[in-house]
Amino acid sequence: MVVGLTGGIGSGKTTVLQLFEKLGVQVFIADVEAKKLMNSNAALIHQITNLFGNEAYVDGILNRKYIASVVFNNSEKLTALNALVHPKVREHFLKFQKHFPQQIIIYEAAILFESGSDKLCDYIVTVIADKDARIQRIIDRDGVSKDEVLARMQHQLNDDFKILKSNFVIKNNDLKYTKQQVATILSILKQLDK
Repeated sequence: MVVGLTGGIGSGKTTVLQLFEKLGVQVFIADVEAKKLMNSNAALIHQITNLFGNEAYVDGILNRKYIASVVFNNSEKLTALNALVHPKVREHFLKFQKHFPQQIIIYEAAILFESGSDKLCDYIVTVIADKDARIQRIIDRDGVSKDEVLARMQHQLNDDFKILKSNFVIKNNDLKYTKQQVATILSILKQLDK
């Protein structure tokens, strides 16, 4: 069983993912795997260099700041980059999945729906949190201004869309309650997996 886990910036996806992991669930973090592939997959490195030029890599390592500066102002380049990376991540996940044939796997992706990765999932969990809490988490985590956080939020799908497309929703404002929700959802998923 593959369970998609998503949520907006600052919602606490990582916290929820760690709670599932502590309960013995296998996890696949799409963003982490994408970064690994962009630094290790020769074909992908070649394609990214063709798309962004020689500045895309410095000493063989993806120049994330440069790439971010380009795609932040150019949605066509972002779409092109995603078109290169997402299929590779999907291939990588399918290989990963074969190692855990009888287990529940959490597929965590901030852009689960936007990338089409929701189609890989049997069930979907969306993590939400109060807007003020989300903003403060990002300010604390990334050392950015409130305006920068709001700008990032505007580039993401809103929670209402994700909630409508999800089987489960975790409200992540209080850690104790979040732990209870994760345990309950995992119990339900185990029943569904029988």
